[in-house]
Amino acid sequence: MLPAFGNSQDLRDIEERLAERPDDVSLLFSRATMLDMLGRNDEARDAYIAVIKRDGTHVGALGNLGTLLYNAGYRSAARLTYREALKHNPRDLRSLVNLGNALLESNDFDEARQVYERAIELDPDSAPAHQGLSHVLARLGDDALAEEHRRRGFEAMPVVVSYYRGDAVPISVLLLCSAYRGNIPVDDPLDDRTFLIVKLFTDYYDPYYPLPPHDVIFNGIGDADRCEAALIAAQQLLKTNNAHGINMPSRVLGTGRVAMARRLQGIDGLIVPHIEDIGRNELYRVQRFPVLVRPPGYHTGEFFEMARDREELERAVALLPGDRVLAIEQLDTCGRDGLYRKYRFLSIGGVLYPVHLARSSHWKVHYFSADQVRTPEAIAEEEAFLTNPRAALGERAMRAIEAAAKRIDLEYFGIDFALDADGNVLFFEANATMRAVVPPADDPSVARRNAALAANAAFRNLVLRAAGASESA
Repeated sequence: MLPAFGNSQDLRDIEERLAERPDDVSLLFSRATMLDMLGRNDEARDAYIAVIKRDGTHVGALGNLGTLLYNAGYRSAARLTYREALKHNPRDLRSLVNLGNALLESNDFDEARQVYERAIELDPDSAPAHQGLSHVLARLGDDALAEEHRRRGFEAMPVVVSYYRGDAVPISVLLLCSAYRGNIPVDDPLDDRTFLIVKLFTDYYDPYYPLPPHDVIFNGIGDADRCEAALIAAQQLLKTNNAHGINMPSRVLGTGRVAMARRLQGIDGLIVPHIEDIGRNELYRVQRFPVLVRPPGYHTGEFFEMARDREELERAVALLPGDRVLAIEQLDTCGRDGLYRKYRFLSIGGVLYPVHLARSSHWKVHYFSADQVRTPEAIAEEEAFLTNPRAALGERAMRAIEAAAKRIDLEYFGIDFALDADGNVLFFEANATMRAVVPPADDPSVARRNAALAANAAFRNLVLRAAGASESA
């Protein structure tokens, strides 16, 4: 079950041989790879660069360096490095799939599709290429073709074991996932020097098979609208194996947008919009404007539009994928200064962690695209929220958020909201797909970086406690 991983003795042996042959490119590459396997990322990066300086066509070093850069958050540099590897070997399957994954992550769907299709031409049975292409096609709205590649990719490989870079016995986390995405990202809080992540795609795993060995189960399927079938499969899988996990699927199933809006009604100080799930041919049911529309299962502003009248509604819905549409009452979230705000808490183990405050001049507020998050005023306002949320929001709002979190009752989830002039919480959404993104060390907002690190540490400790391990592990 455990993949092979490097150890210090192997590294010493390589370095002894290098002392005799310091310009041996194969030994230099072996040393770089071993440093990478041991999780010594900065040294591994420099070692790969040393190989490339001696042999600029070394596809292995270029590919591994690209992955190292990608995992460190340098996505643009990673894409350039994968492209360089492919320039020297256009048939390198690993670099093709890695480039496709990087393009998918950056929403460059057209090129990602081309790259995955080239990989499949080289190897028609490449499960990772089929998996990636299924995600691209789904985002492009070709559901039928996406399903075909999803089947070919995930039936062949329903379990994926991540690489472990630690030098002690790892804590094995069985991460339940959906082939339709909508999963909780865990790479930041669950580092690969402590945790071995075993991803199991419940949509394509026989529930009557035994579970892979593990120390703890985490249900990472967070989107109840997009991944209902995967959650039901996960529920059956755990029942068959008499197993329990963090964020049990049965509880996540009740967190779709419509269900959540109904669940949170009646909390003092919390204003919840009316949300209705309708078919494309049922737009007549929308009677109040303006209205927000989006297909179920999408986030981060993707396929999310506002319609001020029926004509705009029909135009907006024509651009959306899928057969169903969520019609969402628009709450007045514009502040007195003309800006729109979105606050986020993560609830981890029953404790609320503030992770960001985005400000924007546009009603559709998301941190990565908001145009008012880097001004000195925005940084100061966000810092006030992150360091003392009760003082920043007011007692009425905090009591409403705490009551909502108690009613949602998951070990891990996030909640997004705004405030009105009377201190009420204007609810946007709450689900288990949210995360704390750690900004780079040179980010001007030290408070946001510290807040994200604190939330990720809490996530890590939640998993460690469930595994029966020390939080210092």
